[in-house]
Parts: sequence; C-alpha cells; structure tokens
Amino acid sequence: MTELAWISSAISAARPQAMGALLRYFRDLDTAEEAFQDACLRALKNWPQNGPPRDPAAWLIFVGRNSGIDAVRKRAKQAPMPEEDQISDLEDAESDIAERLDGAHYRDDILRLLFICCHPDLPATQQIAVALRIVSGLTVKQIARAFLVGESAMEQRITRAKARIADAGVPFETPGAAERSERLAAVAAMVYLIFNEGYSTNSGEAPARAPLCEEAIRLARLLLRLFQTEPEIMGLTALLLLQHARAPARFDADGEIVLLEDQDRSLWSRKMIDEGLALVDKALRHRKPGPYQVQAAIAALHARAEKAEDTDWVEIDLLYGLLEQMQPSPVITLNRAVAVSKIRGPEAALAMIEPLEERLSGYFHFFGLKGGLLMQLDRGEEARVAFDRAIALANTAAEAAHIRMHIDRLMKDGAVRVPAKKAN
Repeated sequence: MTELAWISSAISAARPQAMGALLRYFRDLDTAEEAFQDACLRALKNWPQNGPPRDPAAWLIFVGRNSGIDAVRKRAKQAPMPEEDQISDLEDAESDIAERLDGAHYRDDILRLLFICCHPDLPATQQIAVALRIVSGLTVKQIARAFLVGESAMEQRITRAKARIADAGVPFETPGAAERSERLAAVAAMVYLIFNEGYSTNSGEAPARAPLCEEAIRLARLLLRLFQTEPEIMGLTALLLLQHARAPARFDADGEIVLLEDQDRSLWSRKMIDEGLALVDKALRHRKPGPYQVQAAIAALHARAEKAEDTDWVEIDLLYGLLEQMQPSPVITLNRAVAVSKIRGPEAALAMIEPLEERLSGYFHFFGLKGGLLMQLDRGEEARVAFDRAIALANTAAEAAHIRMHIDRLMKDGAVRVPAKKAN
C-alpha cells in the first residue's frame, strides 16, 4: 500500500469517531465537518513527514477541535468565546482523547452521529444521503452518481437535510439505556435502507450503486464493533454479507436478471458467505431472535445449499412464519409463498397470496410471482394479465425484461392466444 493510500485508509476508518466527537464539541454539523476536513488536510501534510500518529482518530479530533475553535473565533470577529463547557468537555491533551475513545463517549459519539443522520423528521432518501456524506465521507458527486441524480440536486438534498436537523434541535447529551436501544434500532434500519438502495438495481446501474452496498456493510461492521454482544446487529451484518455475496451472479452477460435458483453459485463470494454464516451462528446462540437474525438465517440456508435443489424449503417456510409473527407484513407473506410453492405446490401458494392483492396492488413482485404460479398451473391467459401488470410496475429495465421473457415463453408454448389483427 502506498503512503497516500495508507493515509486515506486511516482517515476513512477514523472518520466516524472523529466526526462524532467534533459534533459533540461544536453542536453543529457544518462546523464539525469543516473542522474534520481541515484536520485531514493537515494530516496529509504532517503524517508523511513525521510518521503516522499512535492513534489517527485522536490526532484528527485534537487538531480538528483546535481548528474549529480558530474558525469560530474568526467568524465571531474576535467576539468573546462561549464558555468552555459549551464547546468541549475534554482537556487539550491527545492522550486523554485517546483514552476516552475507548470508553462510553466513543460509542455514544458515533451512535449520536448516526442517529442524527436518521432523524425521523428526514425522508429516507435524505437520511441516506446525509449518512453517506457525514459518516462515510463520500463526495457529493459519488452520492449523486449512486442515486442517479445531478450533483447540484444532491447538494441541495443534503443542504436541506442539514437545515432540518439544525431546526429540529436534536439533543447532544449522552443517551440513556432505553433511548440508546431505540436509536440503535433506527440506525440499523437506516443502514439496511442504504444497502437496499444499492441492491435494488439493474446491471447497467450496478457499478455506480455497488458502493452503497459496500458502505452499508462497513457501517454494519462499525455498529458490530460498538455493540459486540447485540445479536440483532450480528444478524444485520450477516444478512448484508450473505446477500451481497451473490452480487456477481445476479445478472447474466446480457444484463438480464438471474433468479436465485438459476445462479452460478461458484460466482458467489465464499469469503463473505463464511463471515456471514459465522455471525448467524453466533447470533442464534444468544437465543434472542429478532427480524434481522431470522432474515439472515433464511439467507444462510440459501448460502449453505450447494445446488438450488438442496435448499431446505421446509425450514425457510418455518422461518418466514416466525418472521410473520415478529413483523406482520403482506410482503413477508408473499416471500413465504415462494417456499410454500416449493413444498406444497403452486396452487397452495396461489391461494396464499390471492388475499394480498388489494394491499400489494402496486407491488411489482406480487404480480411477478402470481404470473409465475399461474404459468405453472397452465393458466396462461391469467398469467399474461398478471405479467402485463408486473411490467407496468417494474422498477428497472431488467425487471421488465425478465417478465417479458416469461411472456415470450407463454407465447412460444401456445398458452396465450395472439389477438387477431383488425382489418383496416
């Protein structure tokens, strides 16, 4: 690794800790971010000459804090500074900062930073954008590319989000145990949203959006380091790893979707799968099941099957049943129906999903599955109607192309009558 690459890696790893501490000092996102950026510039100048510091995060906090105070003084045009306890509760000593990084402040600072980014007043798209900018350090250009929007539009989105955070008056005190638990659940949900933004894509967008999946995994690992005995965070991290492990096999050479059962499993990342499986096993030993753990356990059953026909659908059905009890949702029932179709056949699965149609009338996957089940039952005309609806609801070109492939198969097999052309 080159010297510049090492410095970049160290700064990236230290960013959440440093930003969290600086935010606690200055009580302002923009001031904390400016202080951190100035510390990074000084690191690029100082570290190659003097060697790496013992603790890069502590160094960046110490330098960033002093830089931020200088900036505040300049903006105030020599006006009297606020009382010290309004700016910082740490002494001006790097060793003391490093010591506190290993204690409760370290965890609470990062959790506070993440929680502020997923403030309930913010729409999900703004939560993700702010987290990627403030916590992960992605540039506005990188985030805009991942969201397939213009750079100026993304800049405005982030600016509006910061303004709403400032207006909301988010408290900066160390949260109590109950509030910490609530915050952790909100942060986990935001990390999962980031992952899904990257995962729900087509082959043409995949290179731009893949960093979102990778960043979500990095944030999940960060949470896991902070909450090493929390089984739901183990489950979340495992779920993301096991899903992302399949990324190389999700699209064929023509960019078409490859269903899970048809994927070339030799392309799956064995390293990610092994890490994910180990986390699933560790989480389940705690005997405190939660939604992320159950979803990870389902993904683990797919990962453990060497061939699609080896998949333990009975166990997957049971796990989806447990998930339905934890988080009742028509989408979970829809997913369970796939397992039911493998165990008891398409007719049983169709009977299971038909009551969901009104609630899932705008959901692409409902009509895709319904069409597939009807096709298995040789009800071609009805399948065509369901597939046409799925195409109308498709979120990506790849989804629409996948459904058209099924329609072409119906036409080829003669299961659907081709309407006669009207005479002119």
